[in-house]
Amino acid sequence: MKLSYRVNEYVSCEQFIALLNASGLGERRPVDDKQCIEGMLNNSNLIIAAWHDEQLVGIARSVTDFHYACYLSDLAVHKNYQHLGLGKTLQNLTQQKLGPNCKIILLAAPDANSYYQKLGFTSHPRCWVLERNKRIKE
Repeated sequence: MKLSYRVNEYVSCEQFIALLNASGLGERRPVDDKQCIEGMLNNSNLIIAAWHDEQLVGIARSVTDFHYACYLSDLAVHKNYQHLGLGKTLQNLTQQKLGPNCKIILLAAPDANSYYQKLGFTSHPRCWVLERNKRIKE
């Protein structure tokens, strides 16, 4: 199987949604909100995509300053391509694009929590999330 990896090349909204659904990540992403998905893609400043021919089979989508912090917003691998090292490769390629002192930060899906520990990530107890439908209290 010949895979190619592309950095910051165009990924369509439809390809991204199909991958999110095929990876299992679609249940935690706004796949029914095309405007939001388009914004997610258009405002990411580092996207590493894995392709099998012209099918998107993996993605690492990040927002970063390239020097201090990189928020890895989505790491998705199509279920038919999982356990082949694609996720690890996508993360390694992401890290290669960052400065030498830039840390990768992410929120793990519940089923993936132990995966990141095996790769060398450390858990951080002080993560806070304000959901889309909530407002900051006065």
